[in-house]
Amino acid sequence: MLVRLVKFIVAILSCGILAICLLLLAMWWEHRAPATLPAPTGSLSVGRTLMTLTNPNGGEELAVWIWYPADPSEQPTADYLPGSWREAVRARQNTFMRSFFKRDPAVVRAHSRADVPIASAHRAYPVVLLRPGGSALTTDFTTLAEDLASHGYVVAGFDAPALSFVFVGSNGRVTARAPGNTVENANGNLEDPVVTRVLAMWLVDVKVVIDKLQQLSDAPAGMFAGRLDLARLGAAGHSFGGAQALQFCHDDGRCRAAIDIDGIPFGSVVIDGLRKPAMFLLSDHSREMADPESQKVAGMIRSIYDRLPMPRAYATIRTANHFSFADQILLNSQAAVALLRFAGLGALDARRGLAISADCVRTFFDVTLNGASPAMLKQLSERYPEVAVEHDGT
Repeated sequence: MLVRLVKFIVAILSCGILAICLLLLAMWWEHRAPATLPAPTGSLSVGRTLMTLTNPNGGEELAVWIWYPADPSEQPTADYLPGSWREAVRARQNTFMRSFFKRDPAVVRAHSRADVPIASAHRAYPVVLLRPGGSALTTDFTTLAEDLASHGYVVAGFDAPALSFVFVGSNGRVTARAPGNTVENANGNLEDPVVTRVLAMWLVDVKVVIDKLQQLSDAPAGMFAGRLDLARLGAAGHSFGGAQALQFCHDDGRCRAAIDIDGIPFGSVVIDGLRKPAMFLLSDHSREMADPESQKVAGMIRSIYDRLPMPRAYATIRTANHFSFADQILLNSQAAVALLRFAGLGALDARRGLAISADCVRTFFDVTLNGASPAMLKQLSERYPEVAVEHDGT
């Protein structure tokens, strides 16, 4: 009897070890397997440029990524990340992340072409400020940015030294996020000193970038001379970037509309509210609502939403998780993601989630920046059964 029990335990352990080995093998293969991001759904081609900007307030450099509508070109698509940025990312990932869980950026294919002429379809284009969350890189939201650009938006985001996961300066120097700038553990604590300080730092940089875009548009010559319509300026951000989008629109009169993508609000906007149209685009938090902290965050979001002017929208994507809005949901190991789905965590298909996210963001900006009918917001839930939308038109 004891011998049979031991053999059974050994067999179970052997199966478990074999399963782990097969999972790691699948993850290792995925790491080097080519992956193409979802194609933009608009009629326009997409260009991308990267410029280095010096913040006059602190003297630090900012890396500004700009996606824009482009005239058709036979030029090859740009790298998902430039080589120097790829190496910087690899060097700062641990061995497991670098070799198994994260797809190598070198094998990721996007749809933008570097520095091609801006599209001649329109004289000027509305501008969307795009902010990633935590220390994420702006390029983690390439799918969202390319889709907006293909529909006639100029999308600008930026990374900053000591705040972003990594930053590569114009001289090649690499700077990682400073340990004291970690904001991920605030959990809705509005008094968290780290969050207060880092939010203020990001917002200073946001203003510098928007000022620079205005200068580029006002210049007598250059790629963007006269082509940026900053009278139609919106801001969208994921996670902590969503907090930045809301607070920026609270602080800066140039901002006409904001989208908070699954982000906890921070800053004075929580108390004051926002007098601009805004959208909350959320993942599925239904499992978390028994937690008092989650209830507190939901209450904060609802309080801001209820005081918003119209048009406004409150959308939840059922079965989506916090990362369903970013490229990483597709570029992380799909074998590992499938395992999480099996455990009931984030069942939404990666490409489906990215398509829904892009459509929701674009639709809200079409309504608020381009004058489209607010009835388009209702159509989101008609196109996607996963989306529950509350909306108010004009």
